[in-house]
Amino acid sequence: MAAAANIVPRLAVAAALVFFAGAAGEAAAPGSAAAVARPRSTRRVVVSIPDCTLALIENDRVVRVFPVAVGAEASPTPRGAFQVINRITNPTYYHPGKVIPAGPSNPLGTRWIGLNVKGLGIHGTDAPESIGRAQSHGCIRMRNRDVEELFELLRPGDAVELRGENR
Repeated sequence: MAAAANIVPRLAVAAALVFFAGAAGEAAAPGSAAAVARPRSTRRVVVSIPDCTLALIENDRVVRVFPVAVGAEASPTPRGAFQVINRITNPTYYHPGKVIPAGPSNPLGTRWIGLNVKGLGIHGTDAPESIGRAQSHGCIRMRNRDVEELFELLRPGDAVELRGENR
C-alpha cells in the first residue's frame, strides 16, 4: 500500500513537468523557413527543487525523469533559467584549501555538467544516500549512473530550468 502512495506524487510531478514542457514550446509558422527546414531537436532540463526530480525534455516531450539531491537550507539551489556551458568526465573537485582528484571519494562523482553560474552544476556524487533530499551545497546531485546517462544527452547551450521553492 505504501508503494502505491509513493506512485501518486511521482505521477503528479511527471504530469506537471509535461505541462511545463508544453507551455514553453514554440512552433514555427506554417510555410516559414523554420517549418520547411529539418527541425533541430530542442533539449532542456527542468528541475523541480521541492520534489527533488530532474526531467530531461526533448522536443516538448519528457524523455526521462531522475531523482536528484538539491541544495540544503543553508546553501539552497538557485531558481531560474540557466544554460549548460561545459561537460567534464571524471572532474577534479576544487574547494578553498582542498583538491580531490577523480576517484571514489570525489564529491562530484564521475561527471560534471557546468551551468552558466560559477560553481553551479549538475554532477554525480560519492554520497548516493543524499539523492532525494535537500543536502547539496546548491548544485544538483545525481547518482553516478544517472548523470552518466544525462551527460551523453546534453550539450553546451542546452537550457536548464531550476523551478520551485527551496525546502
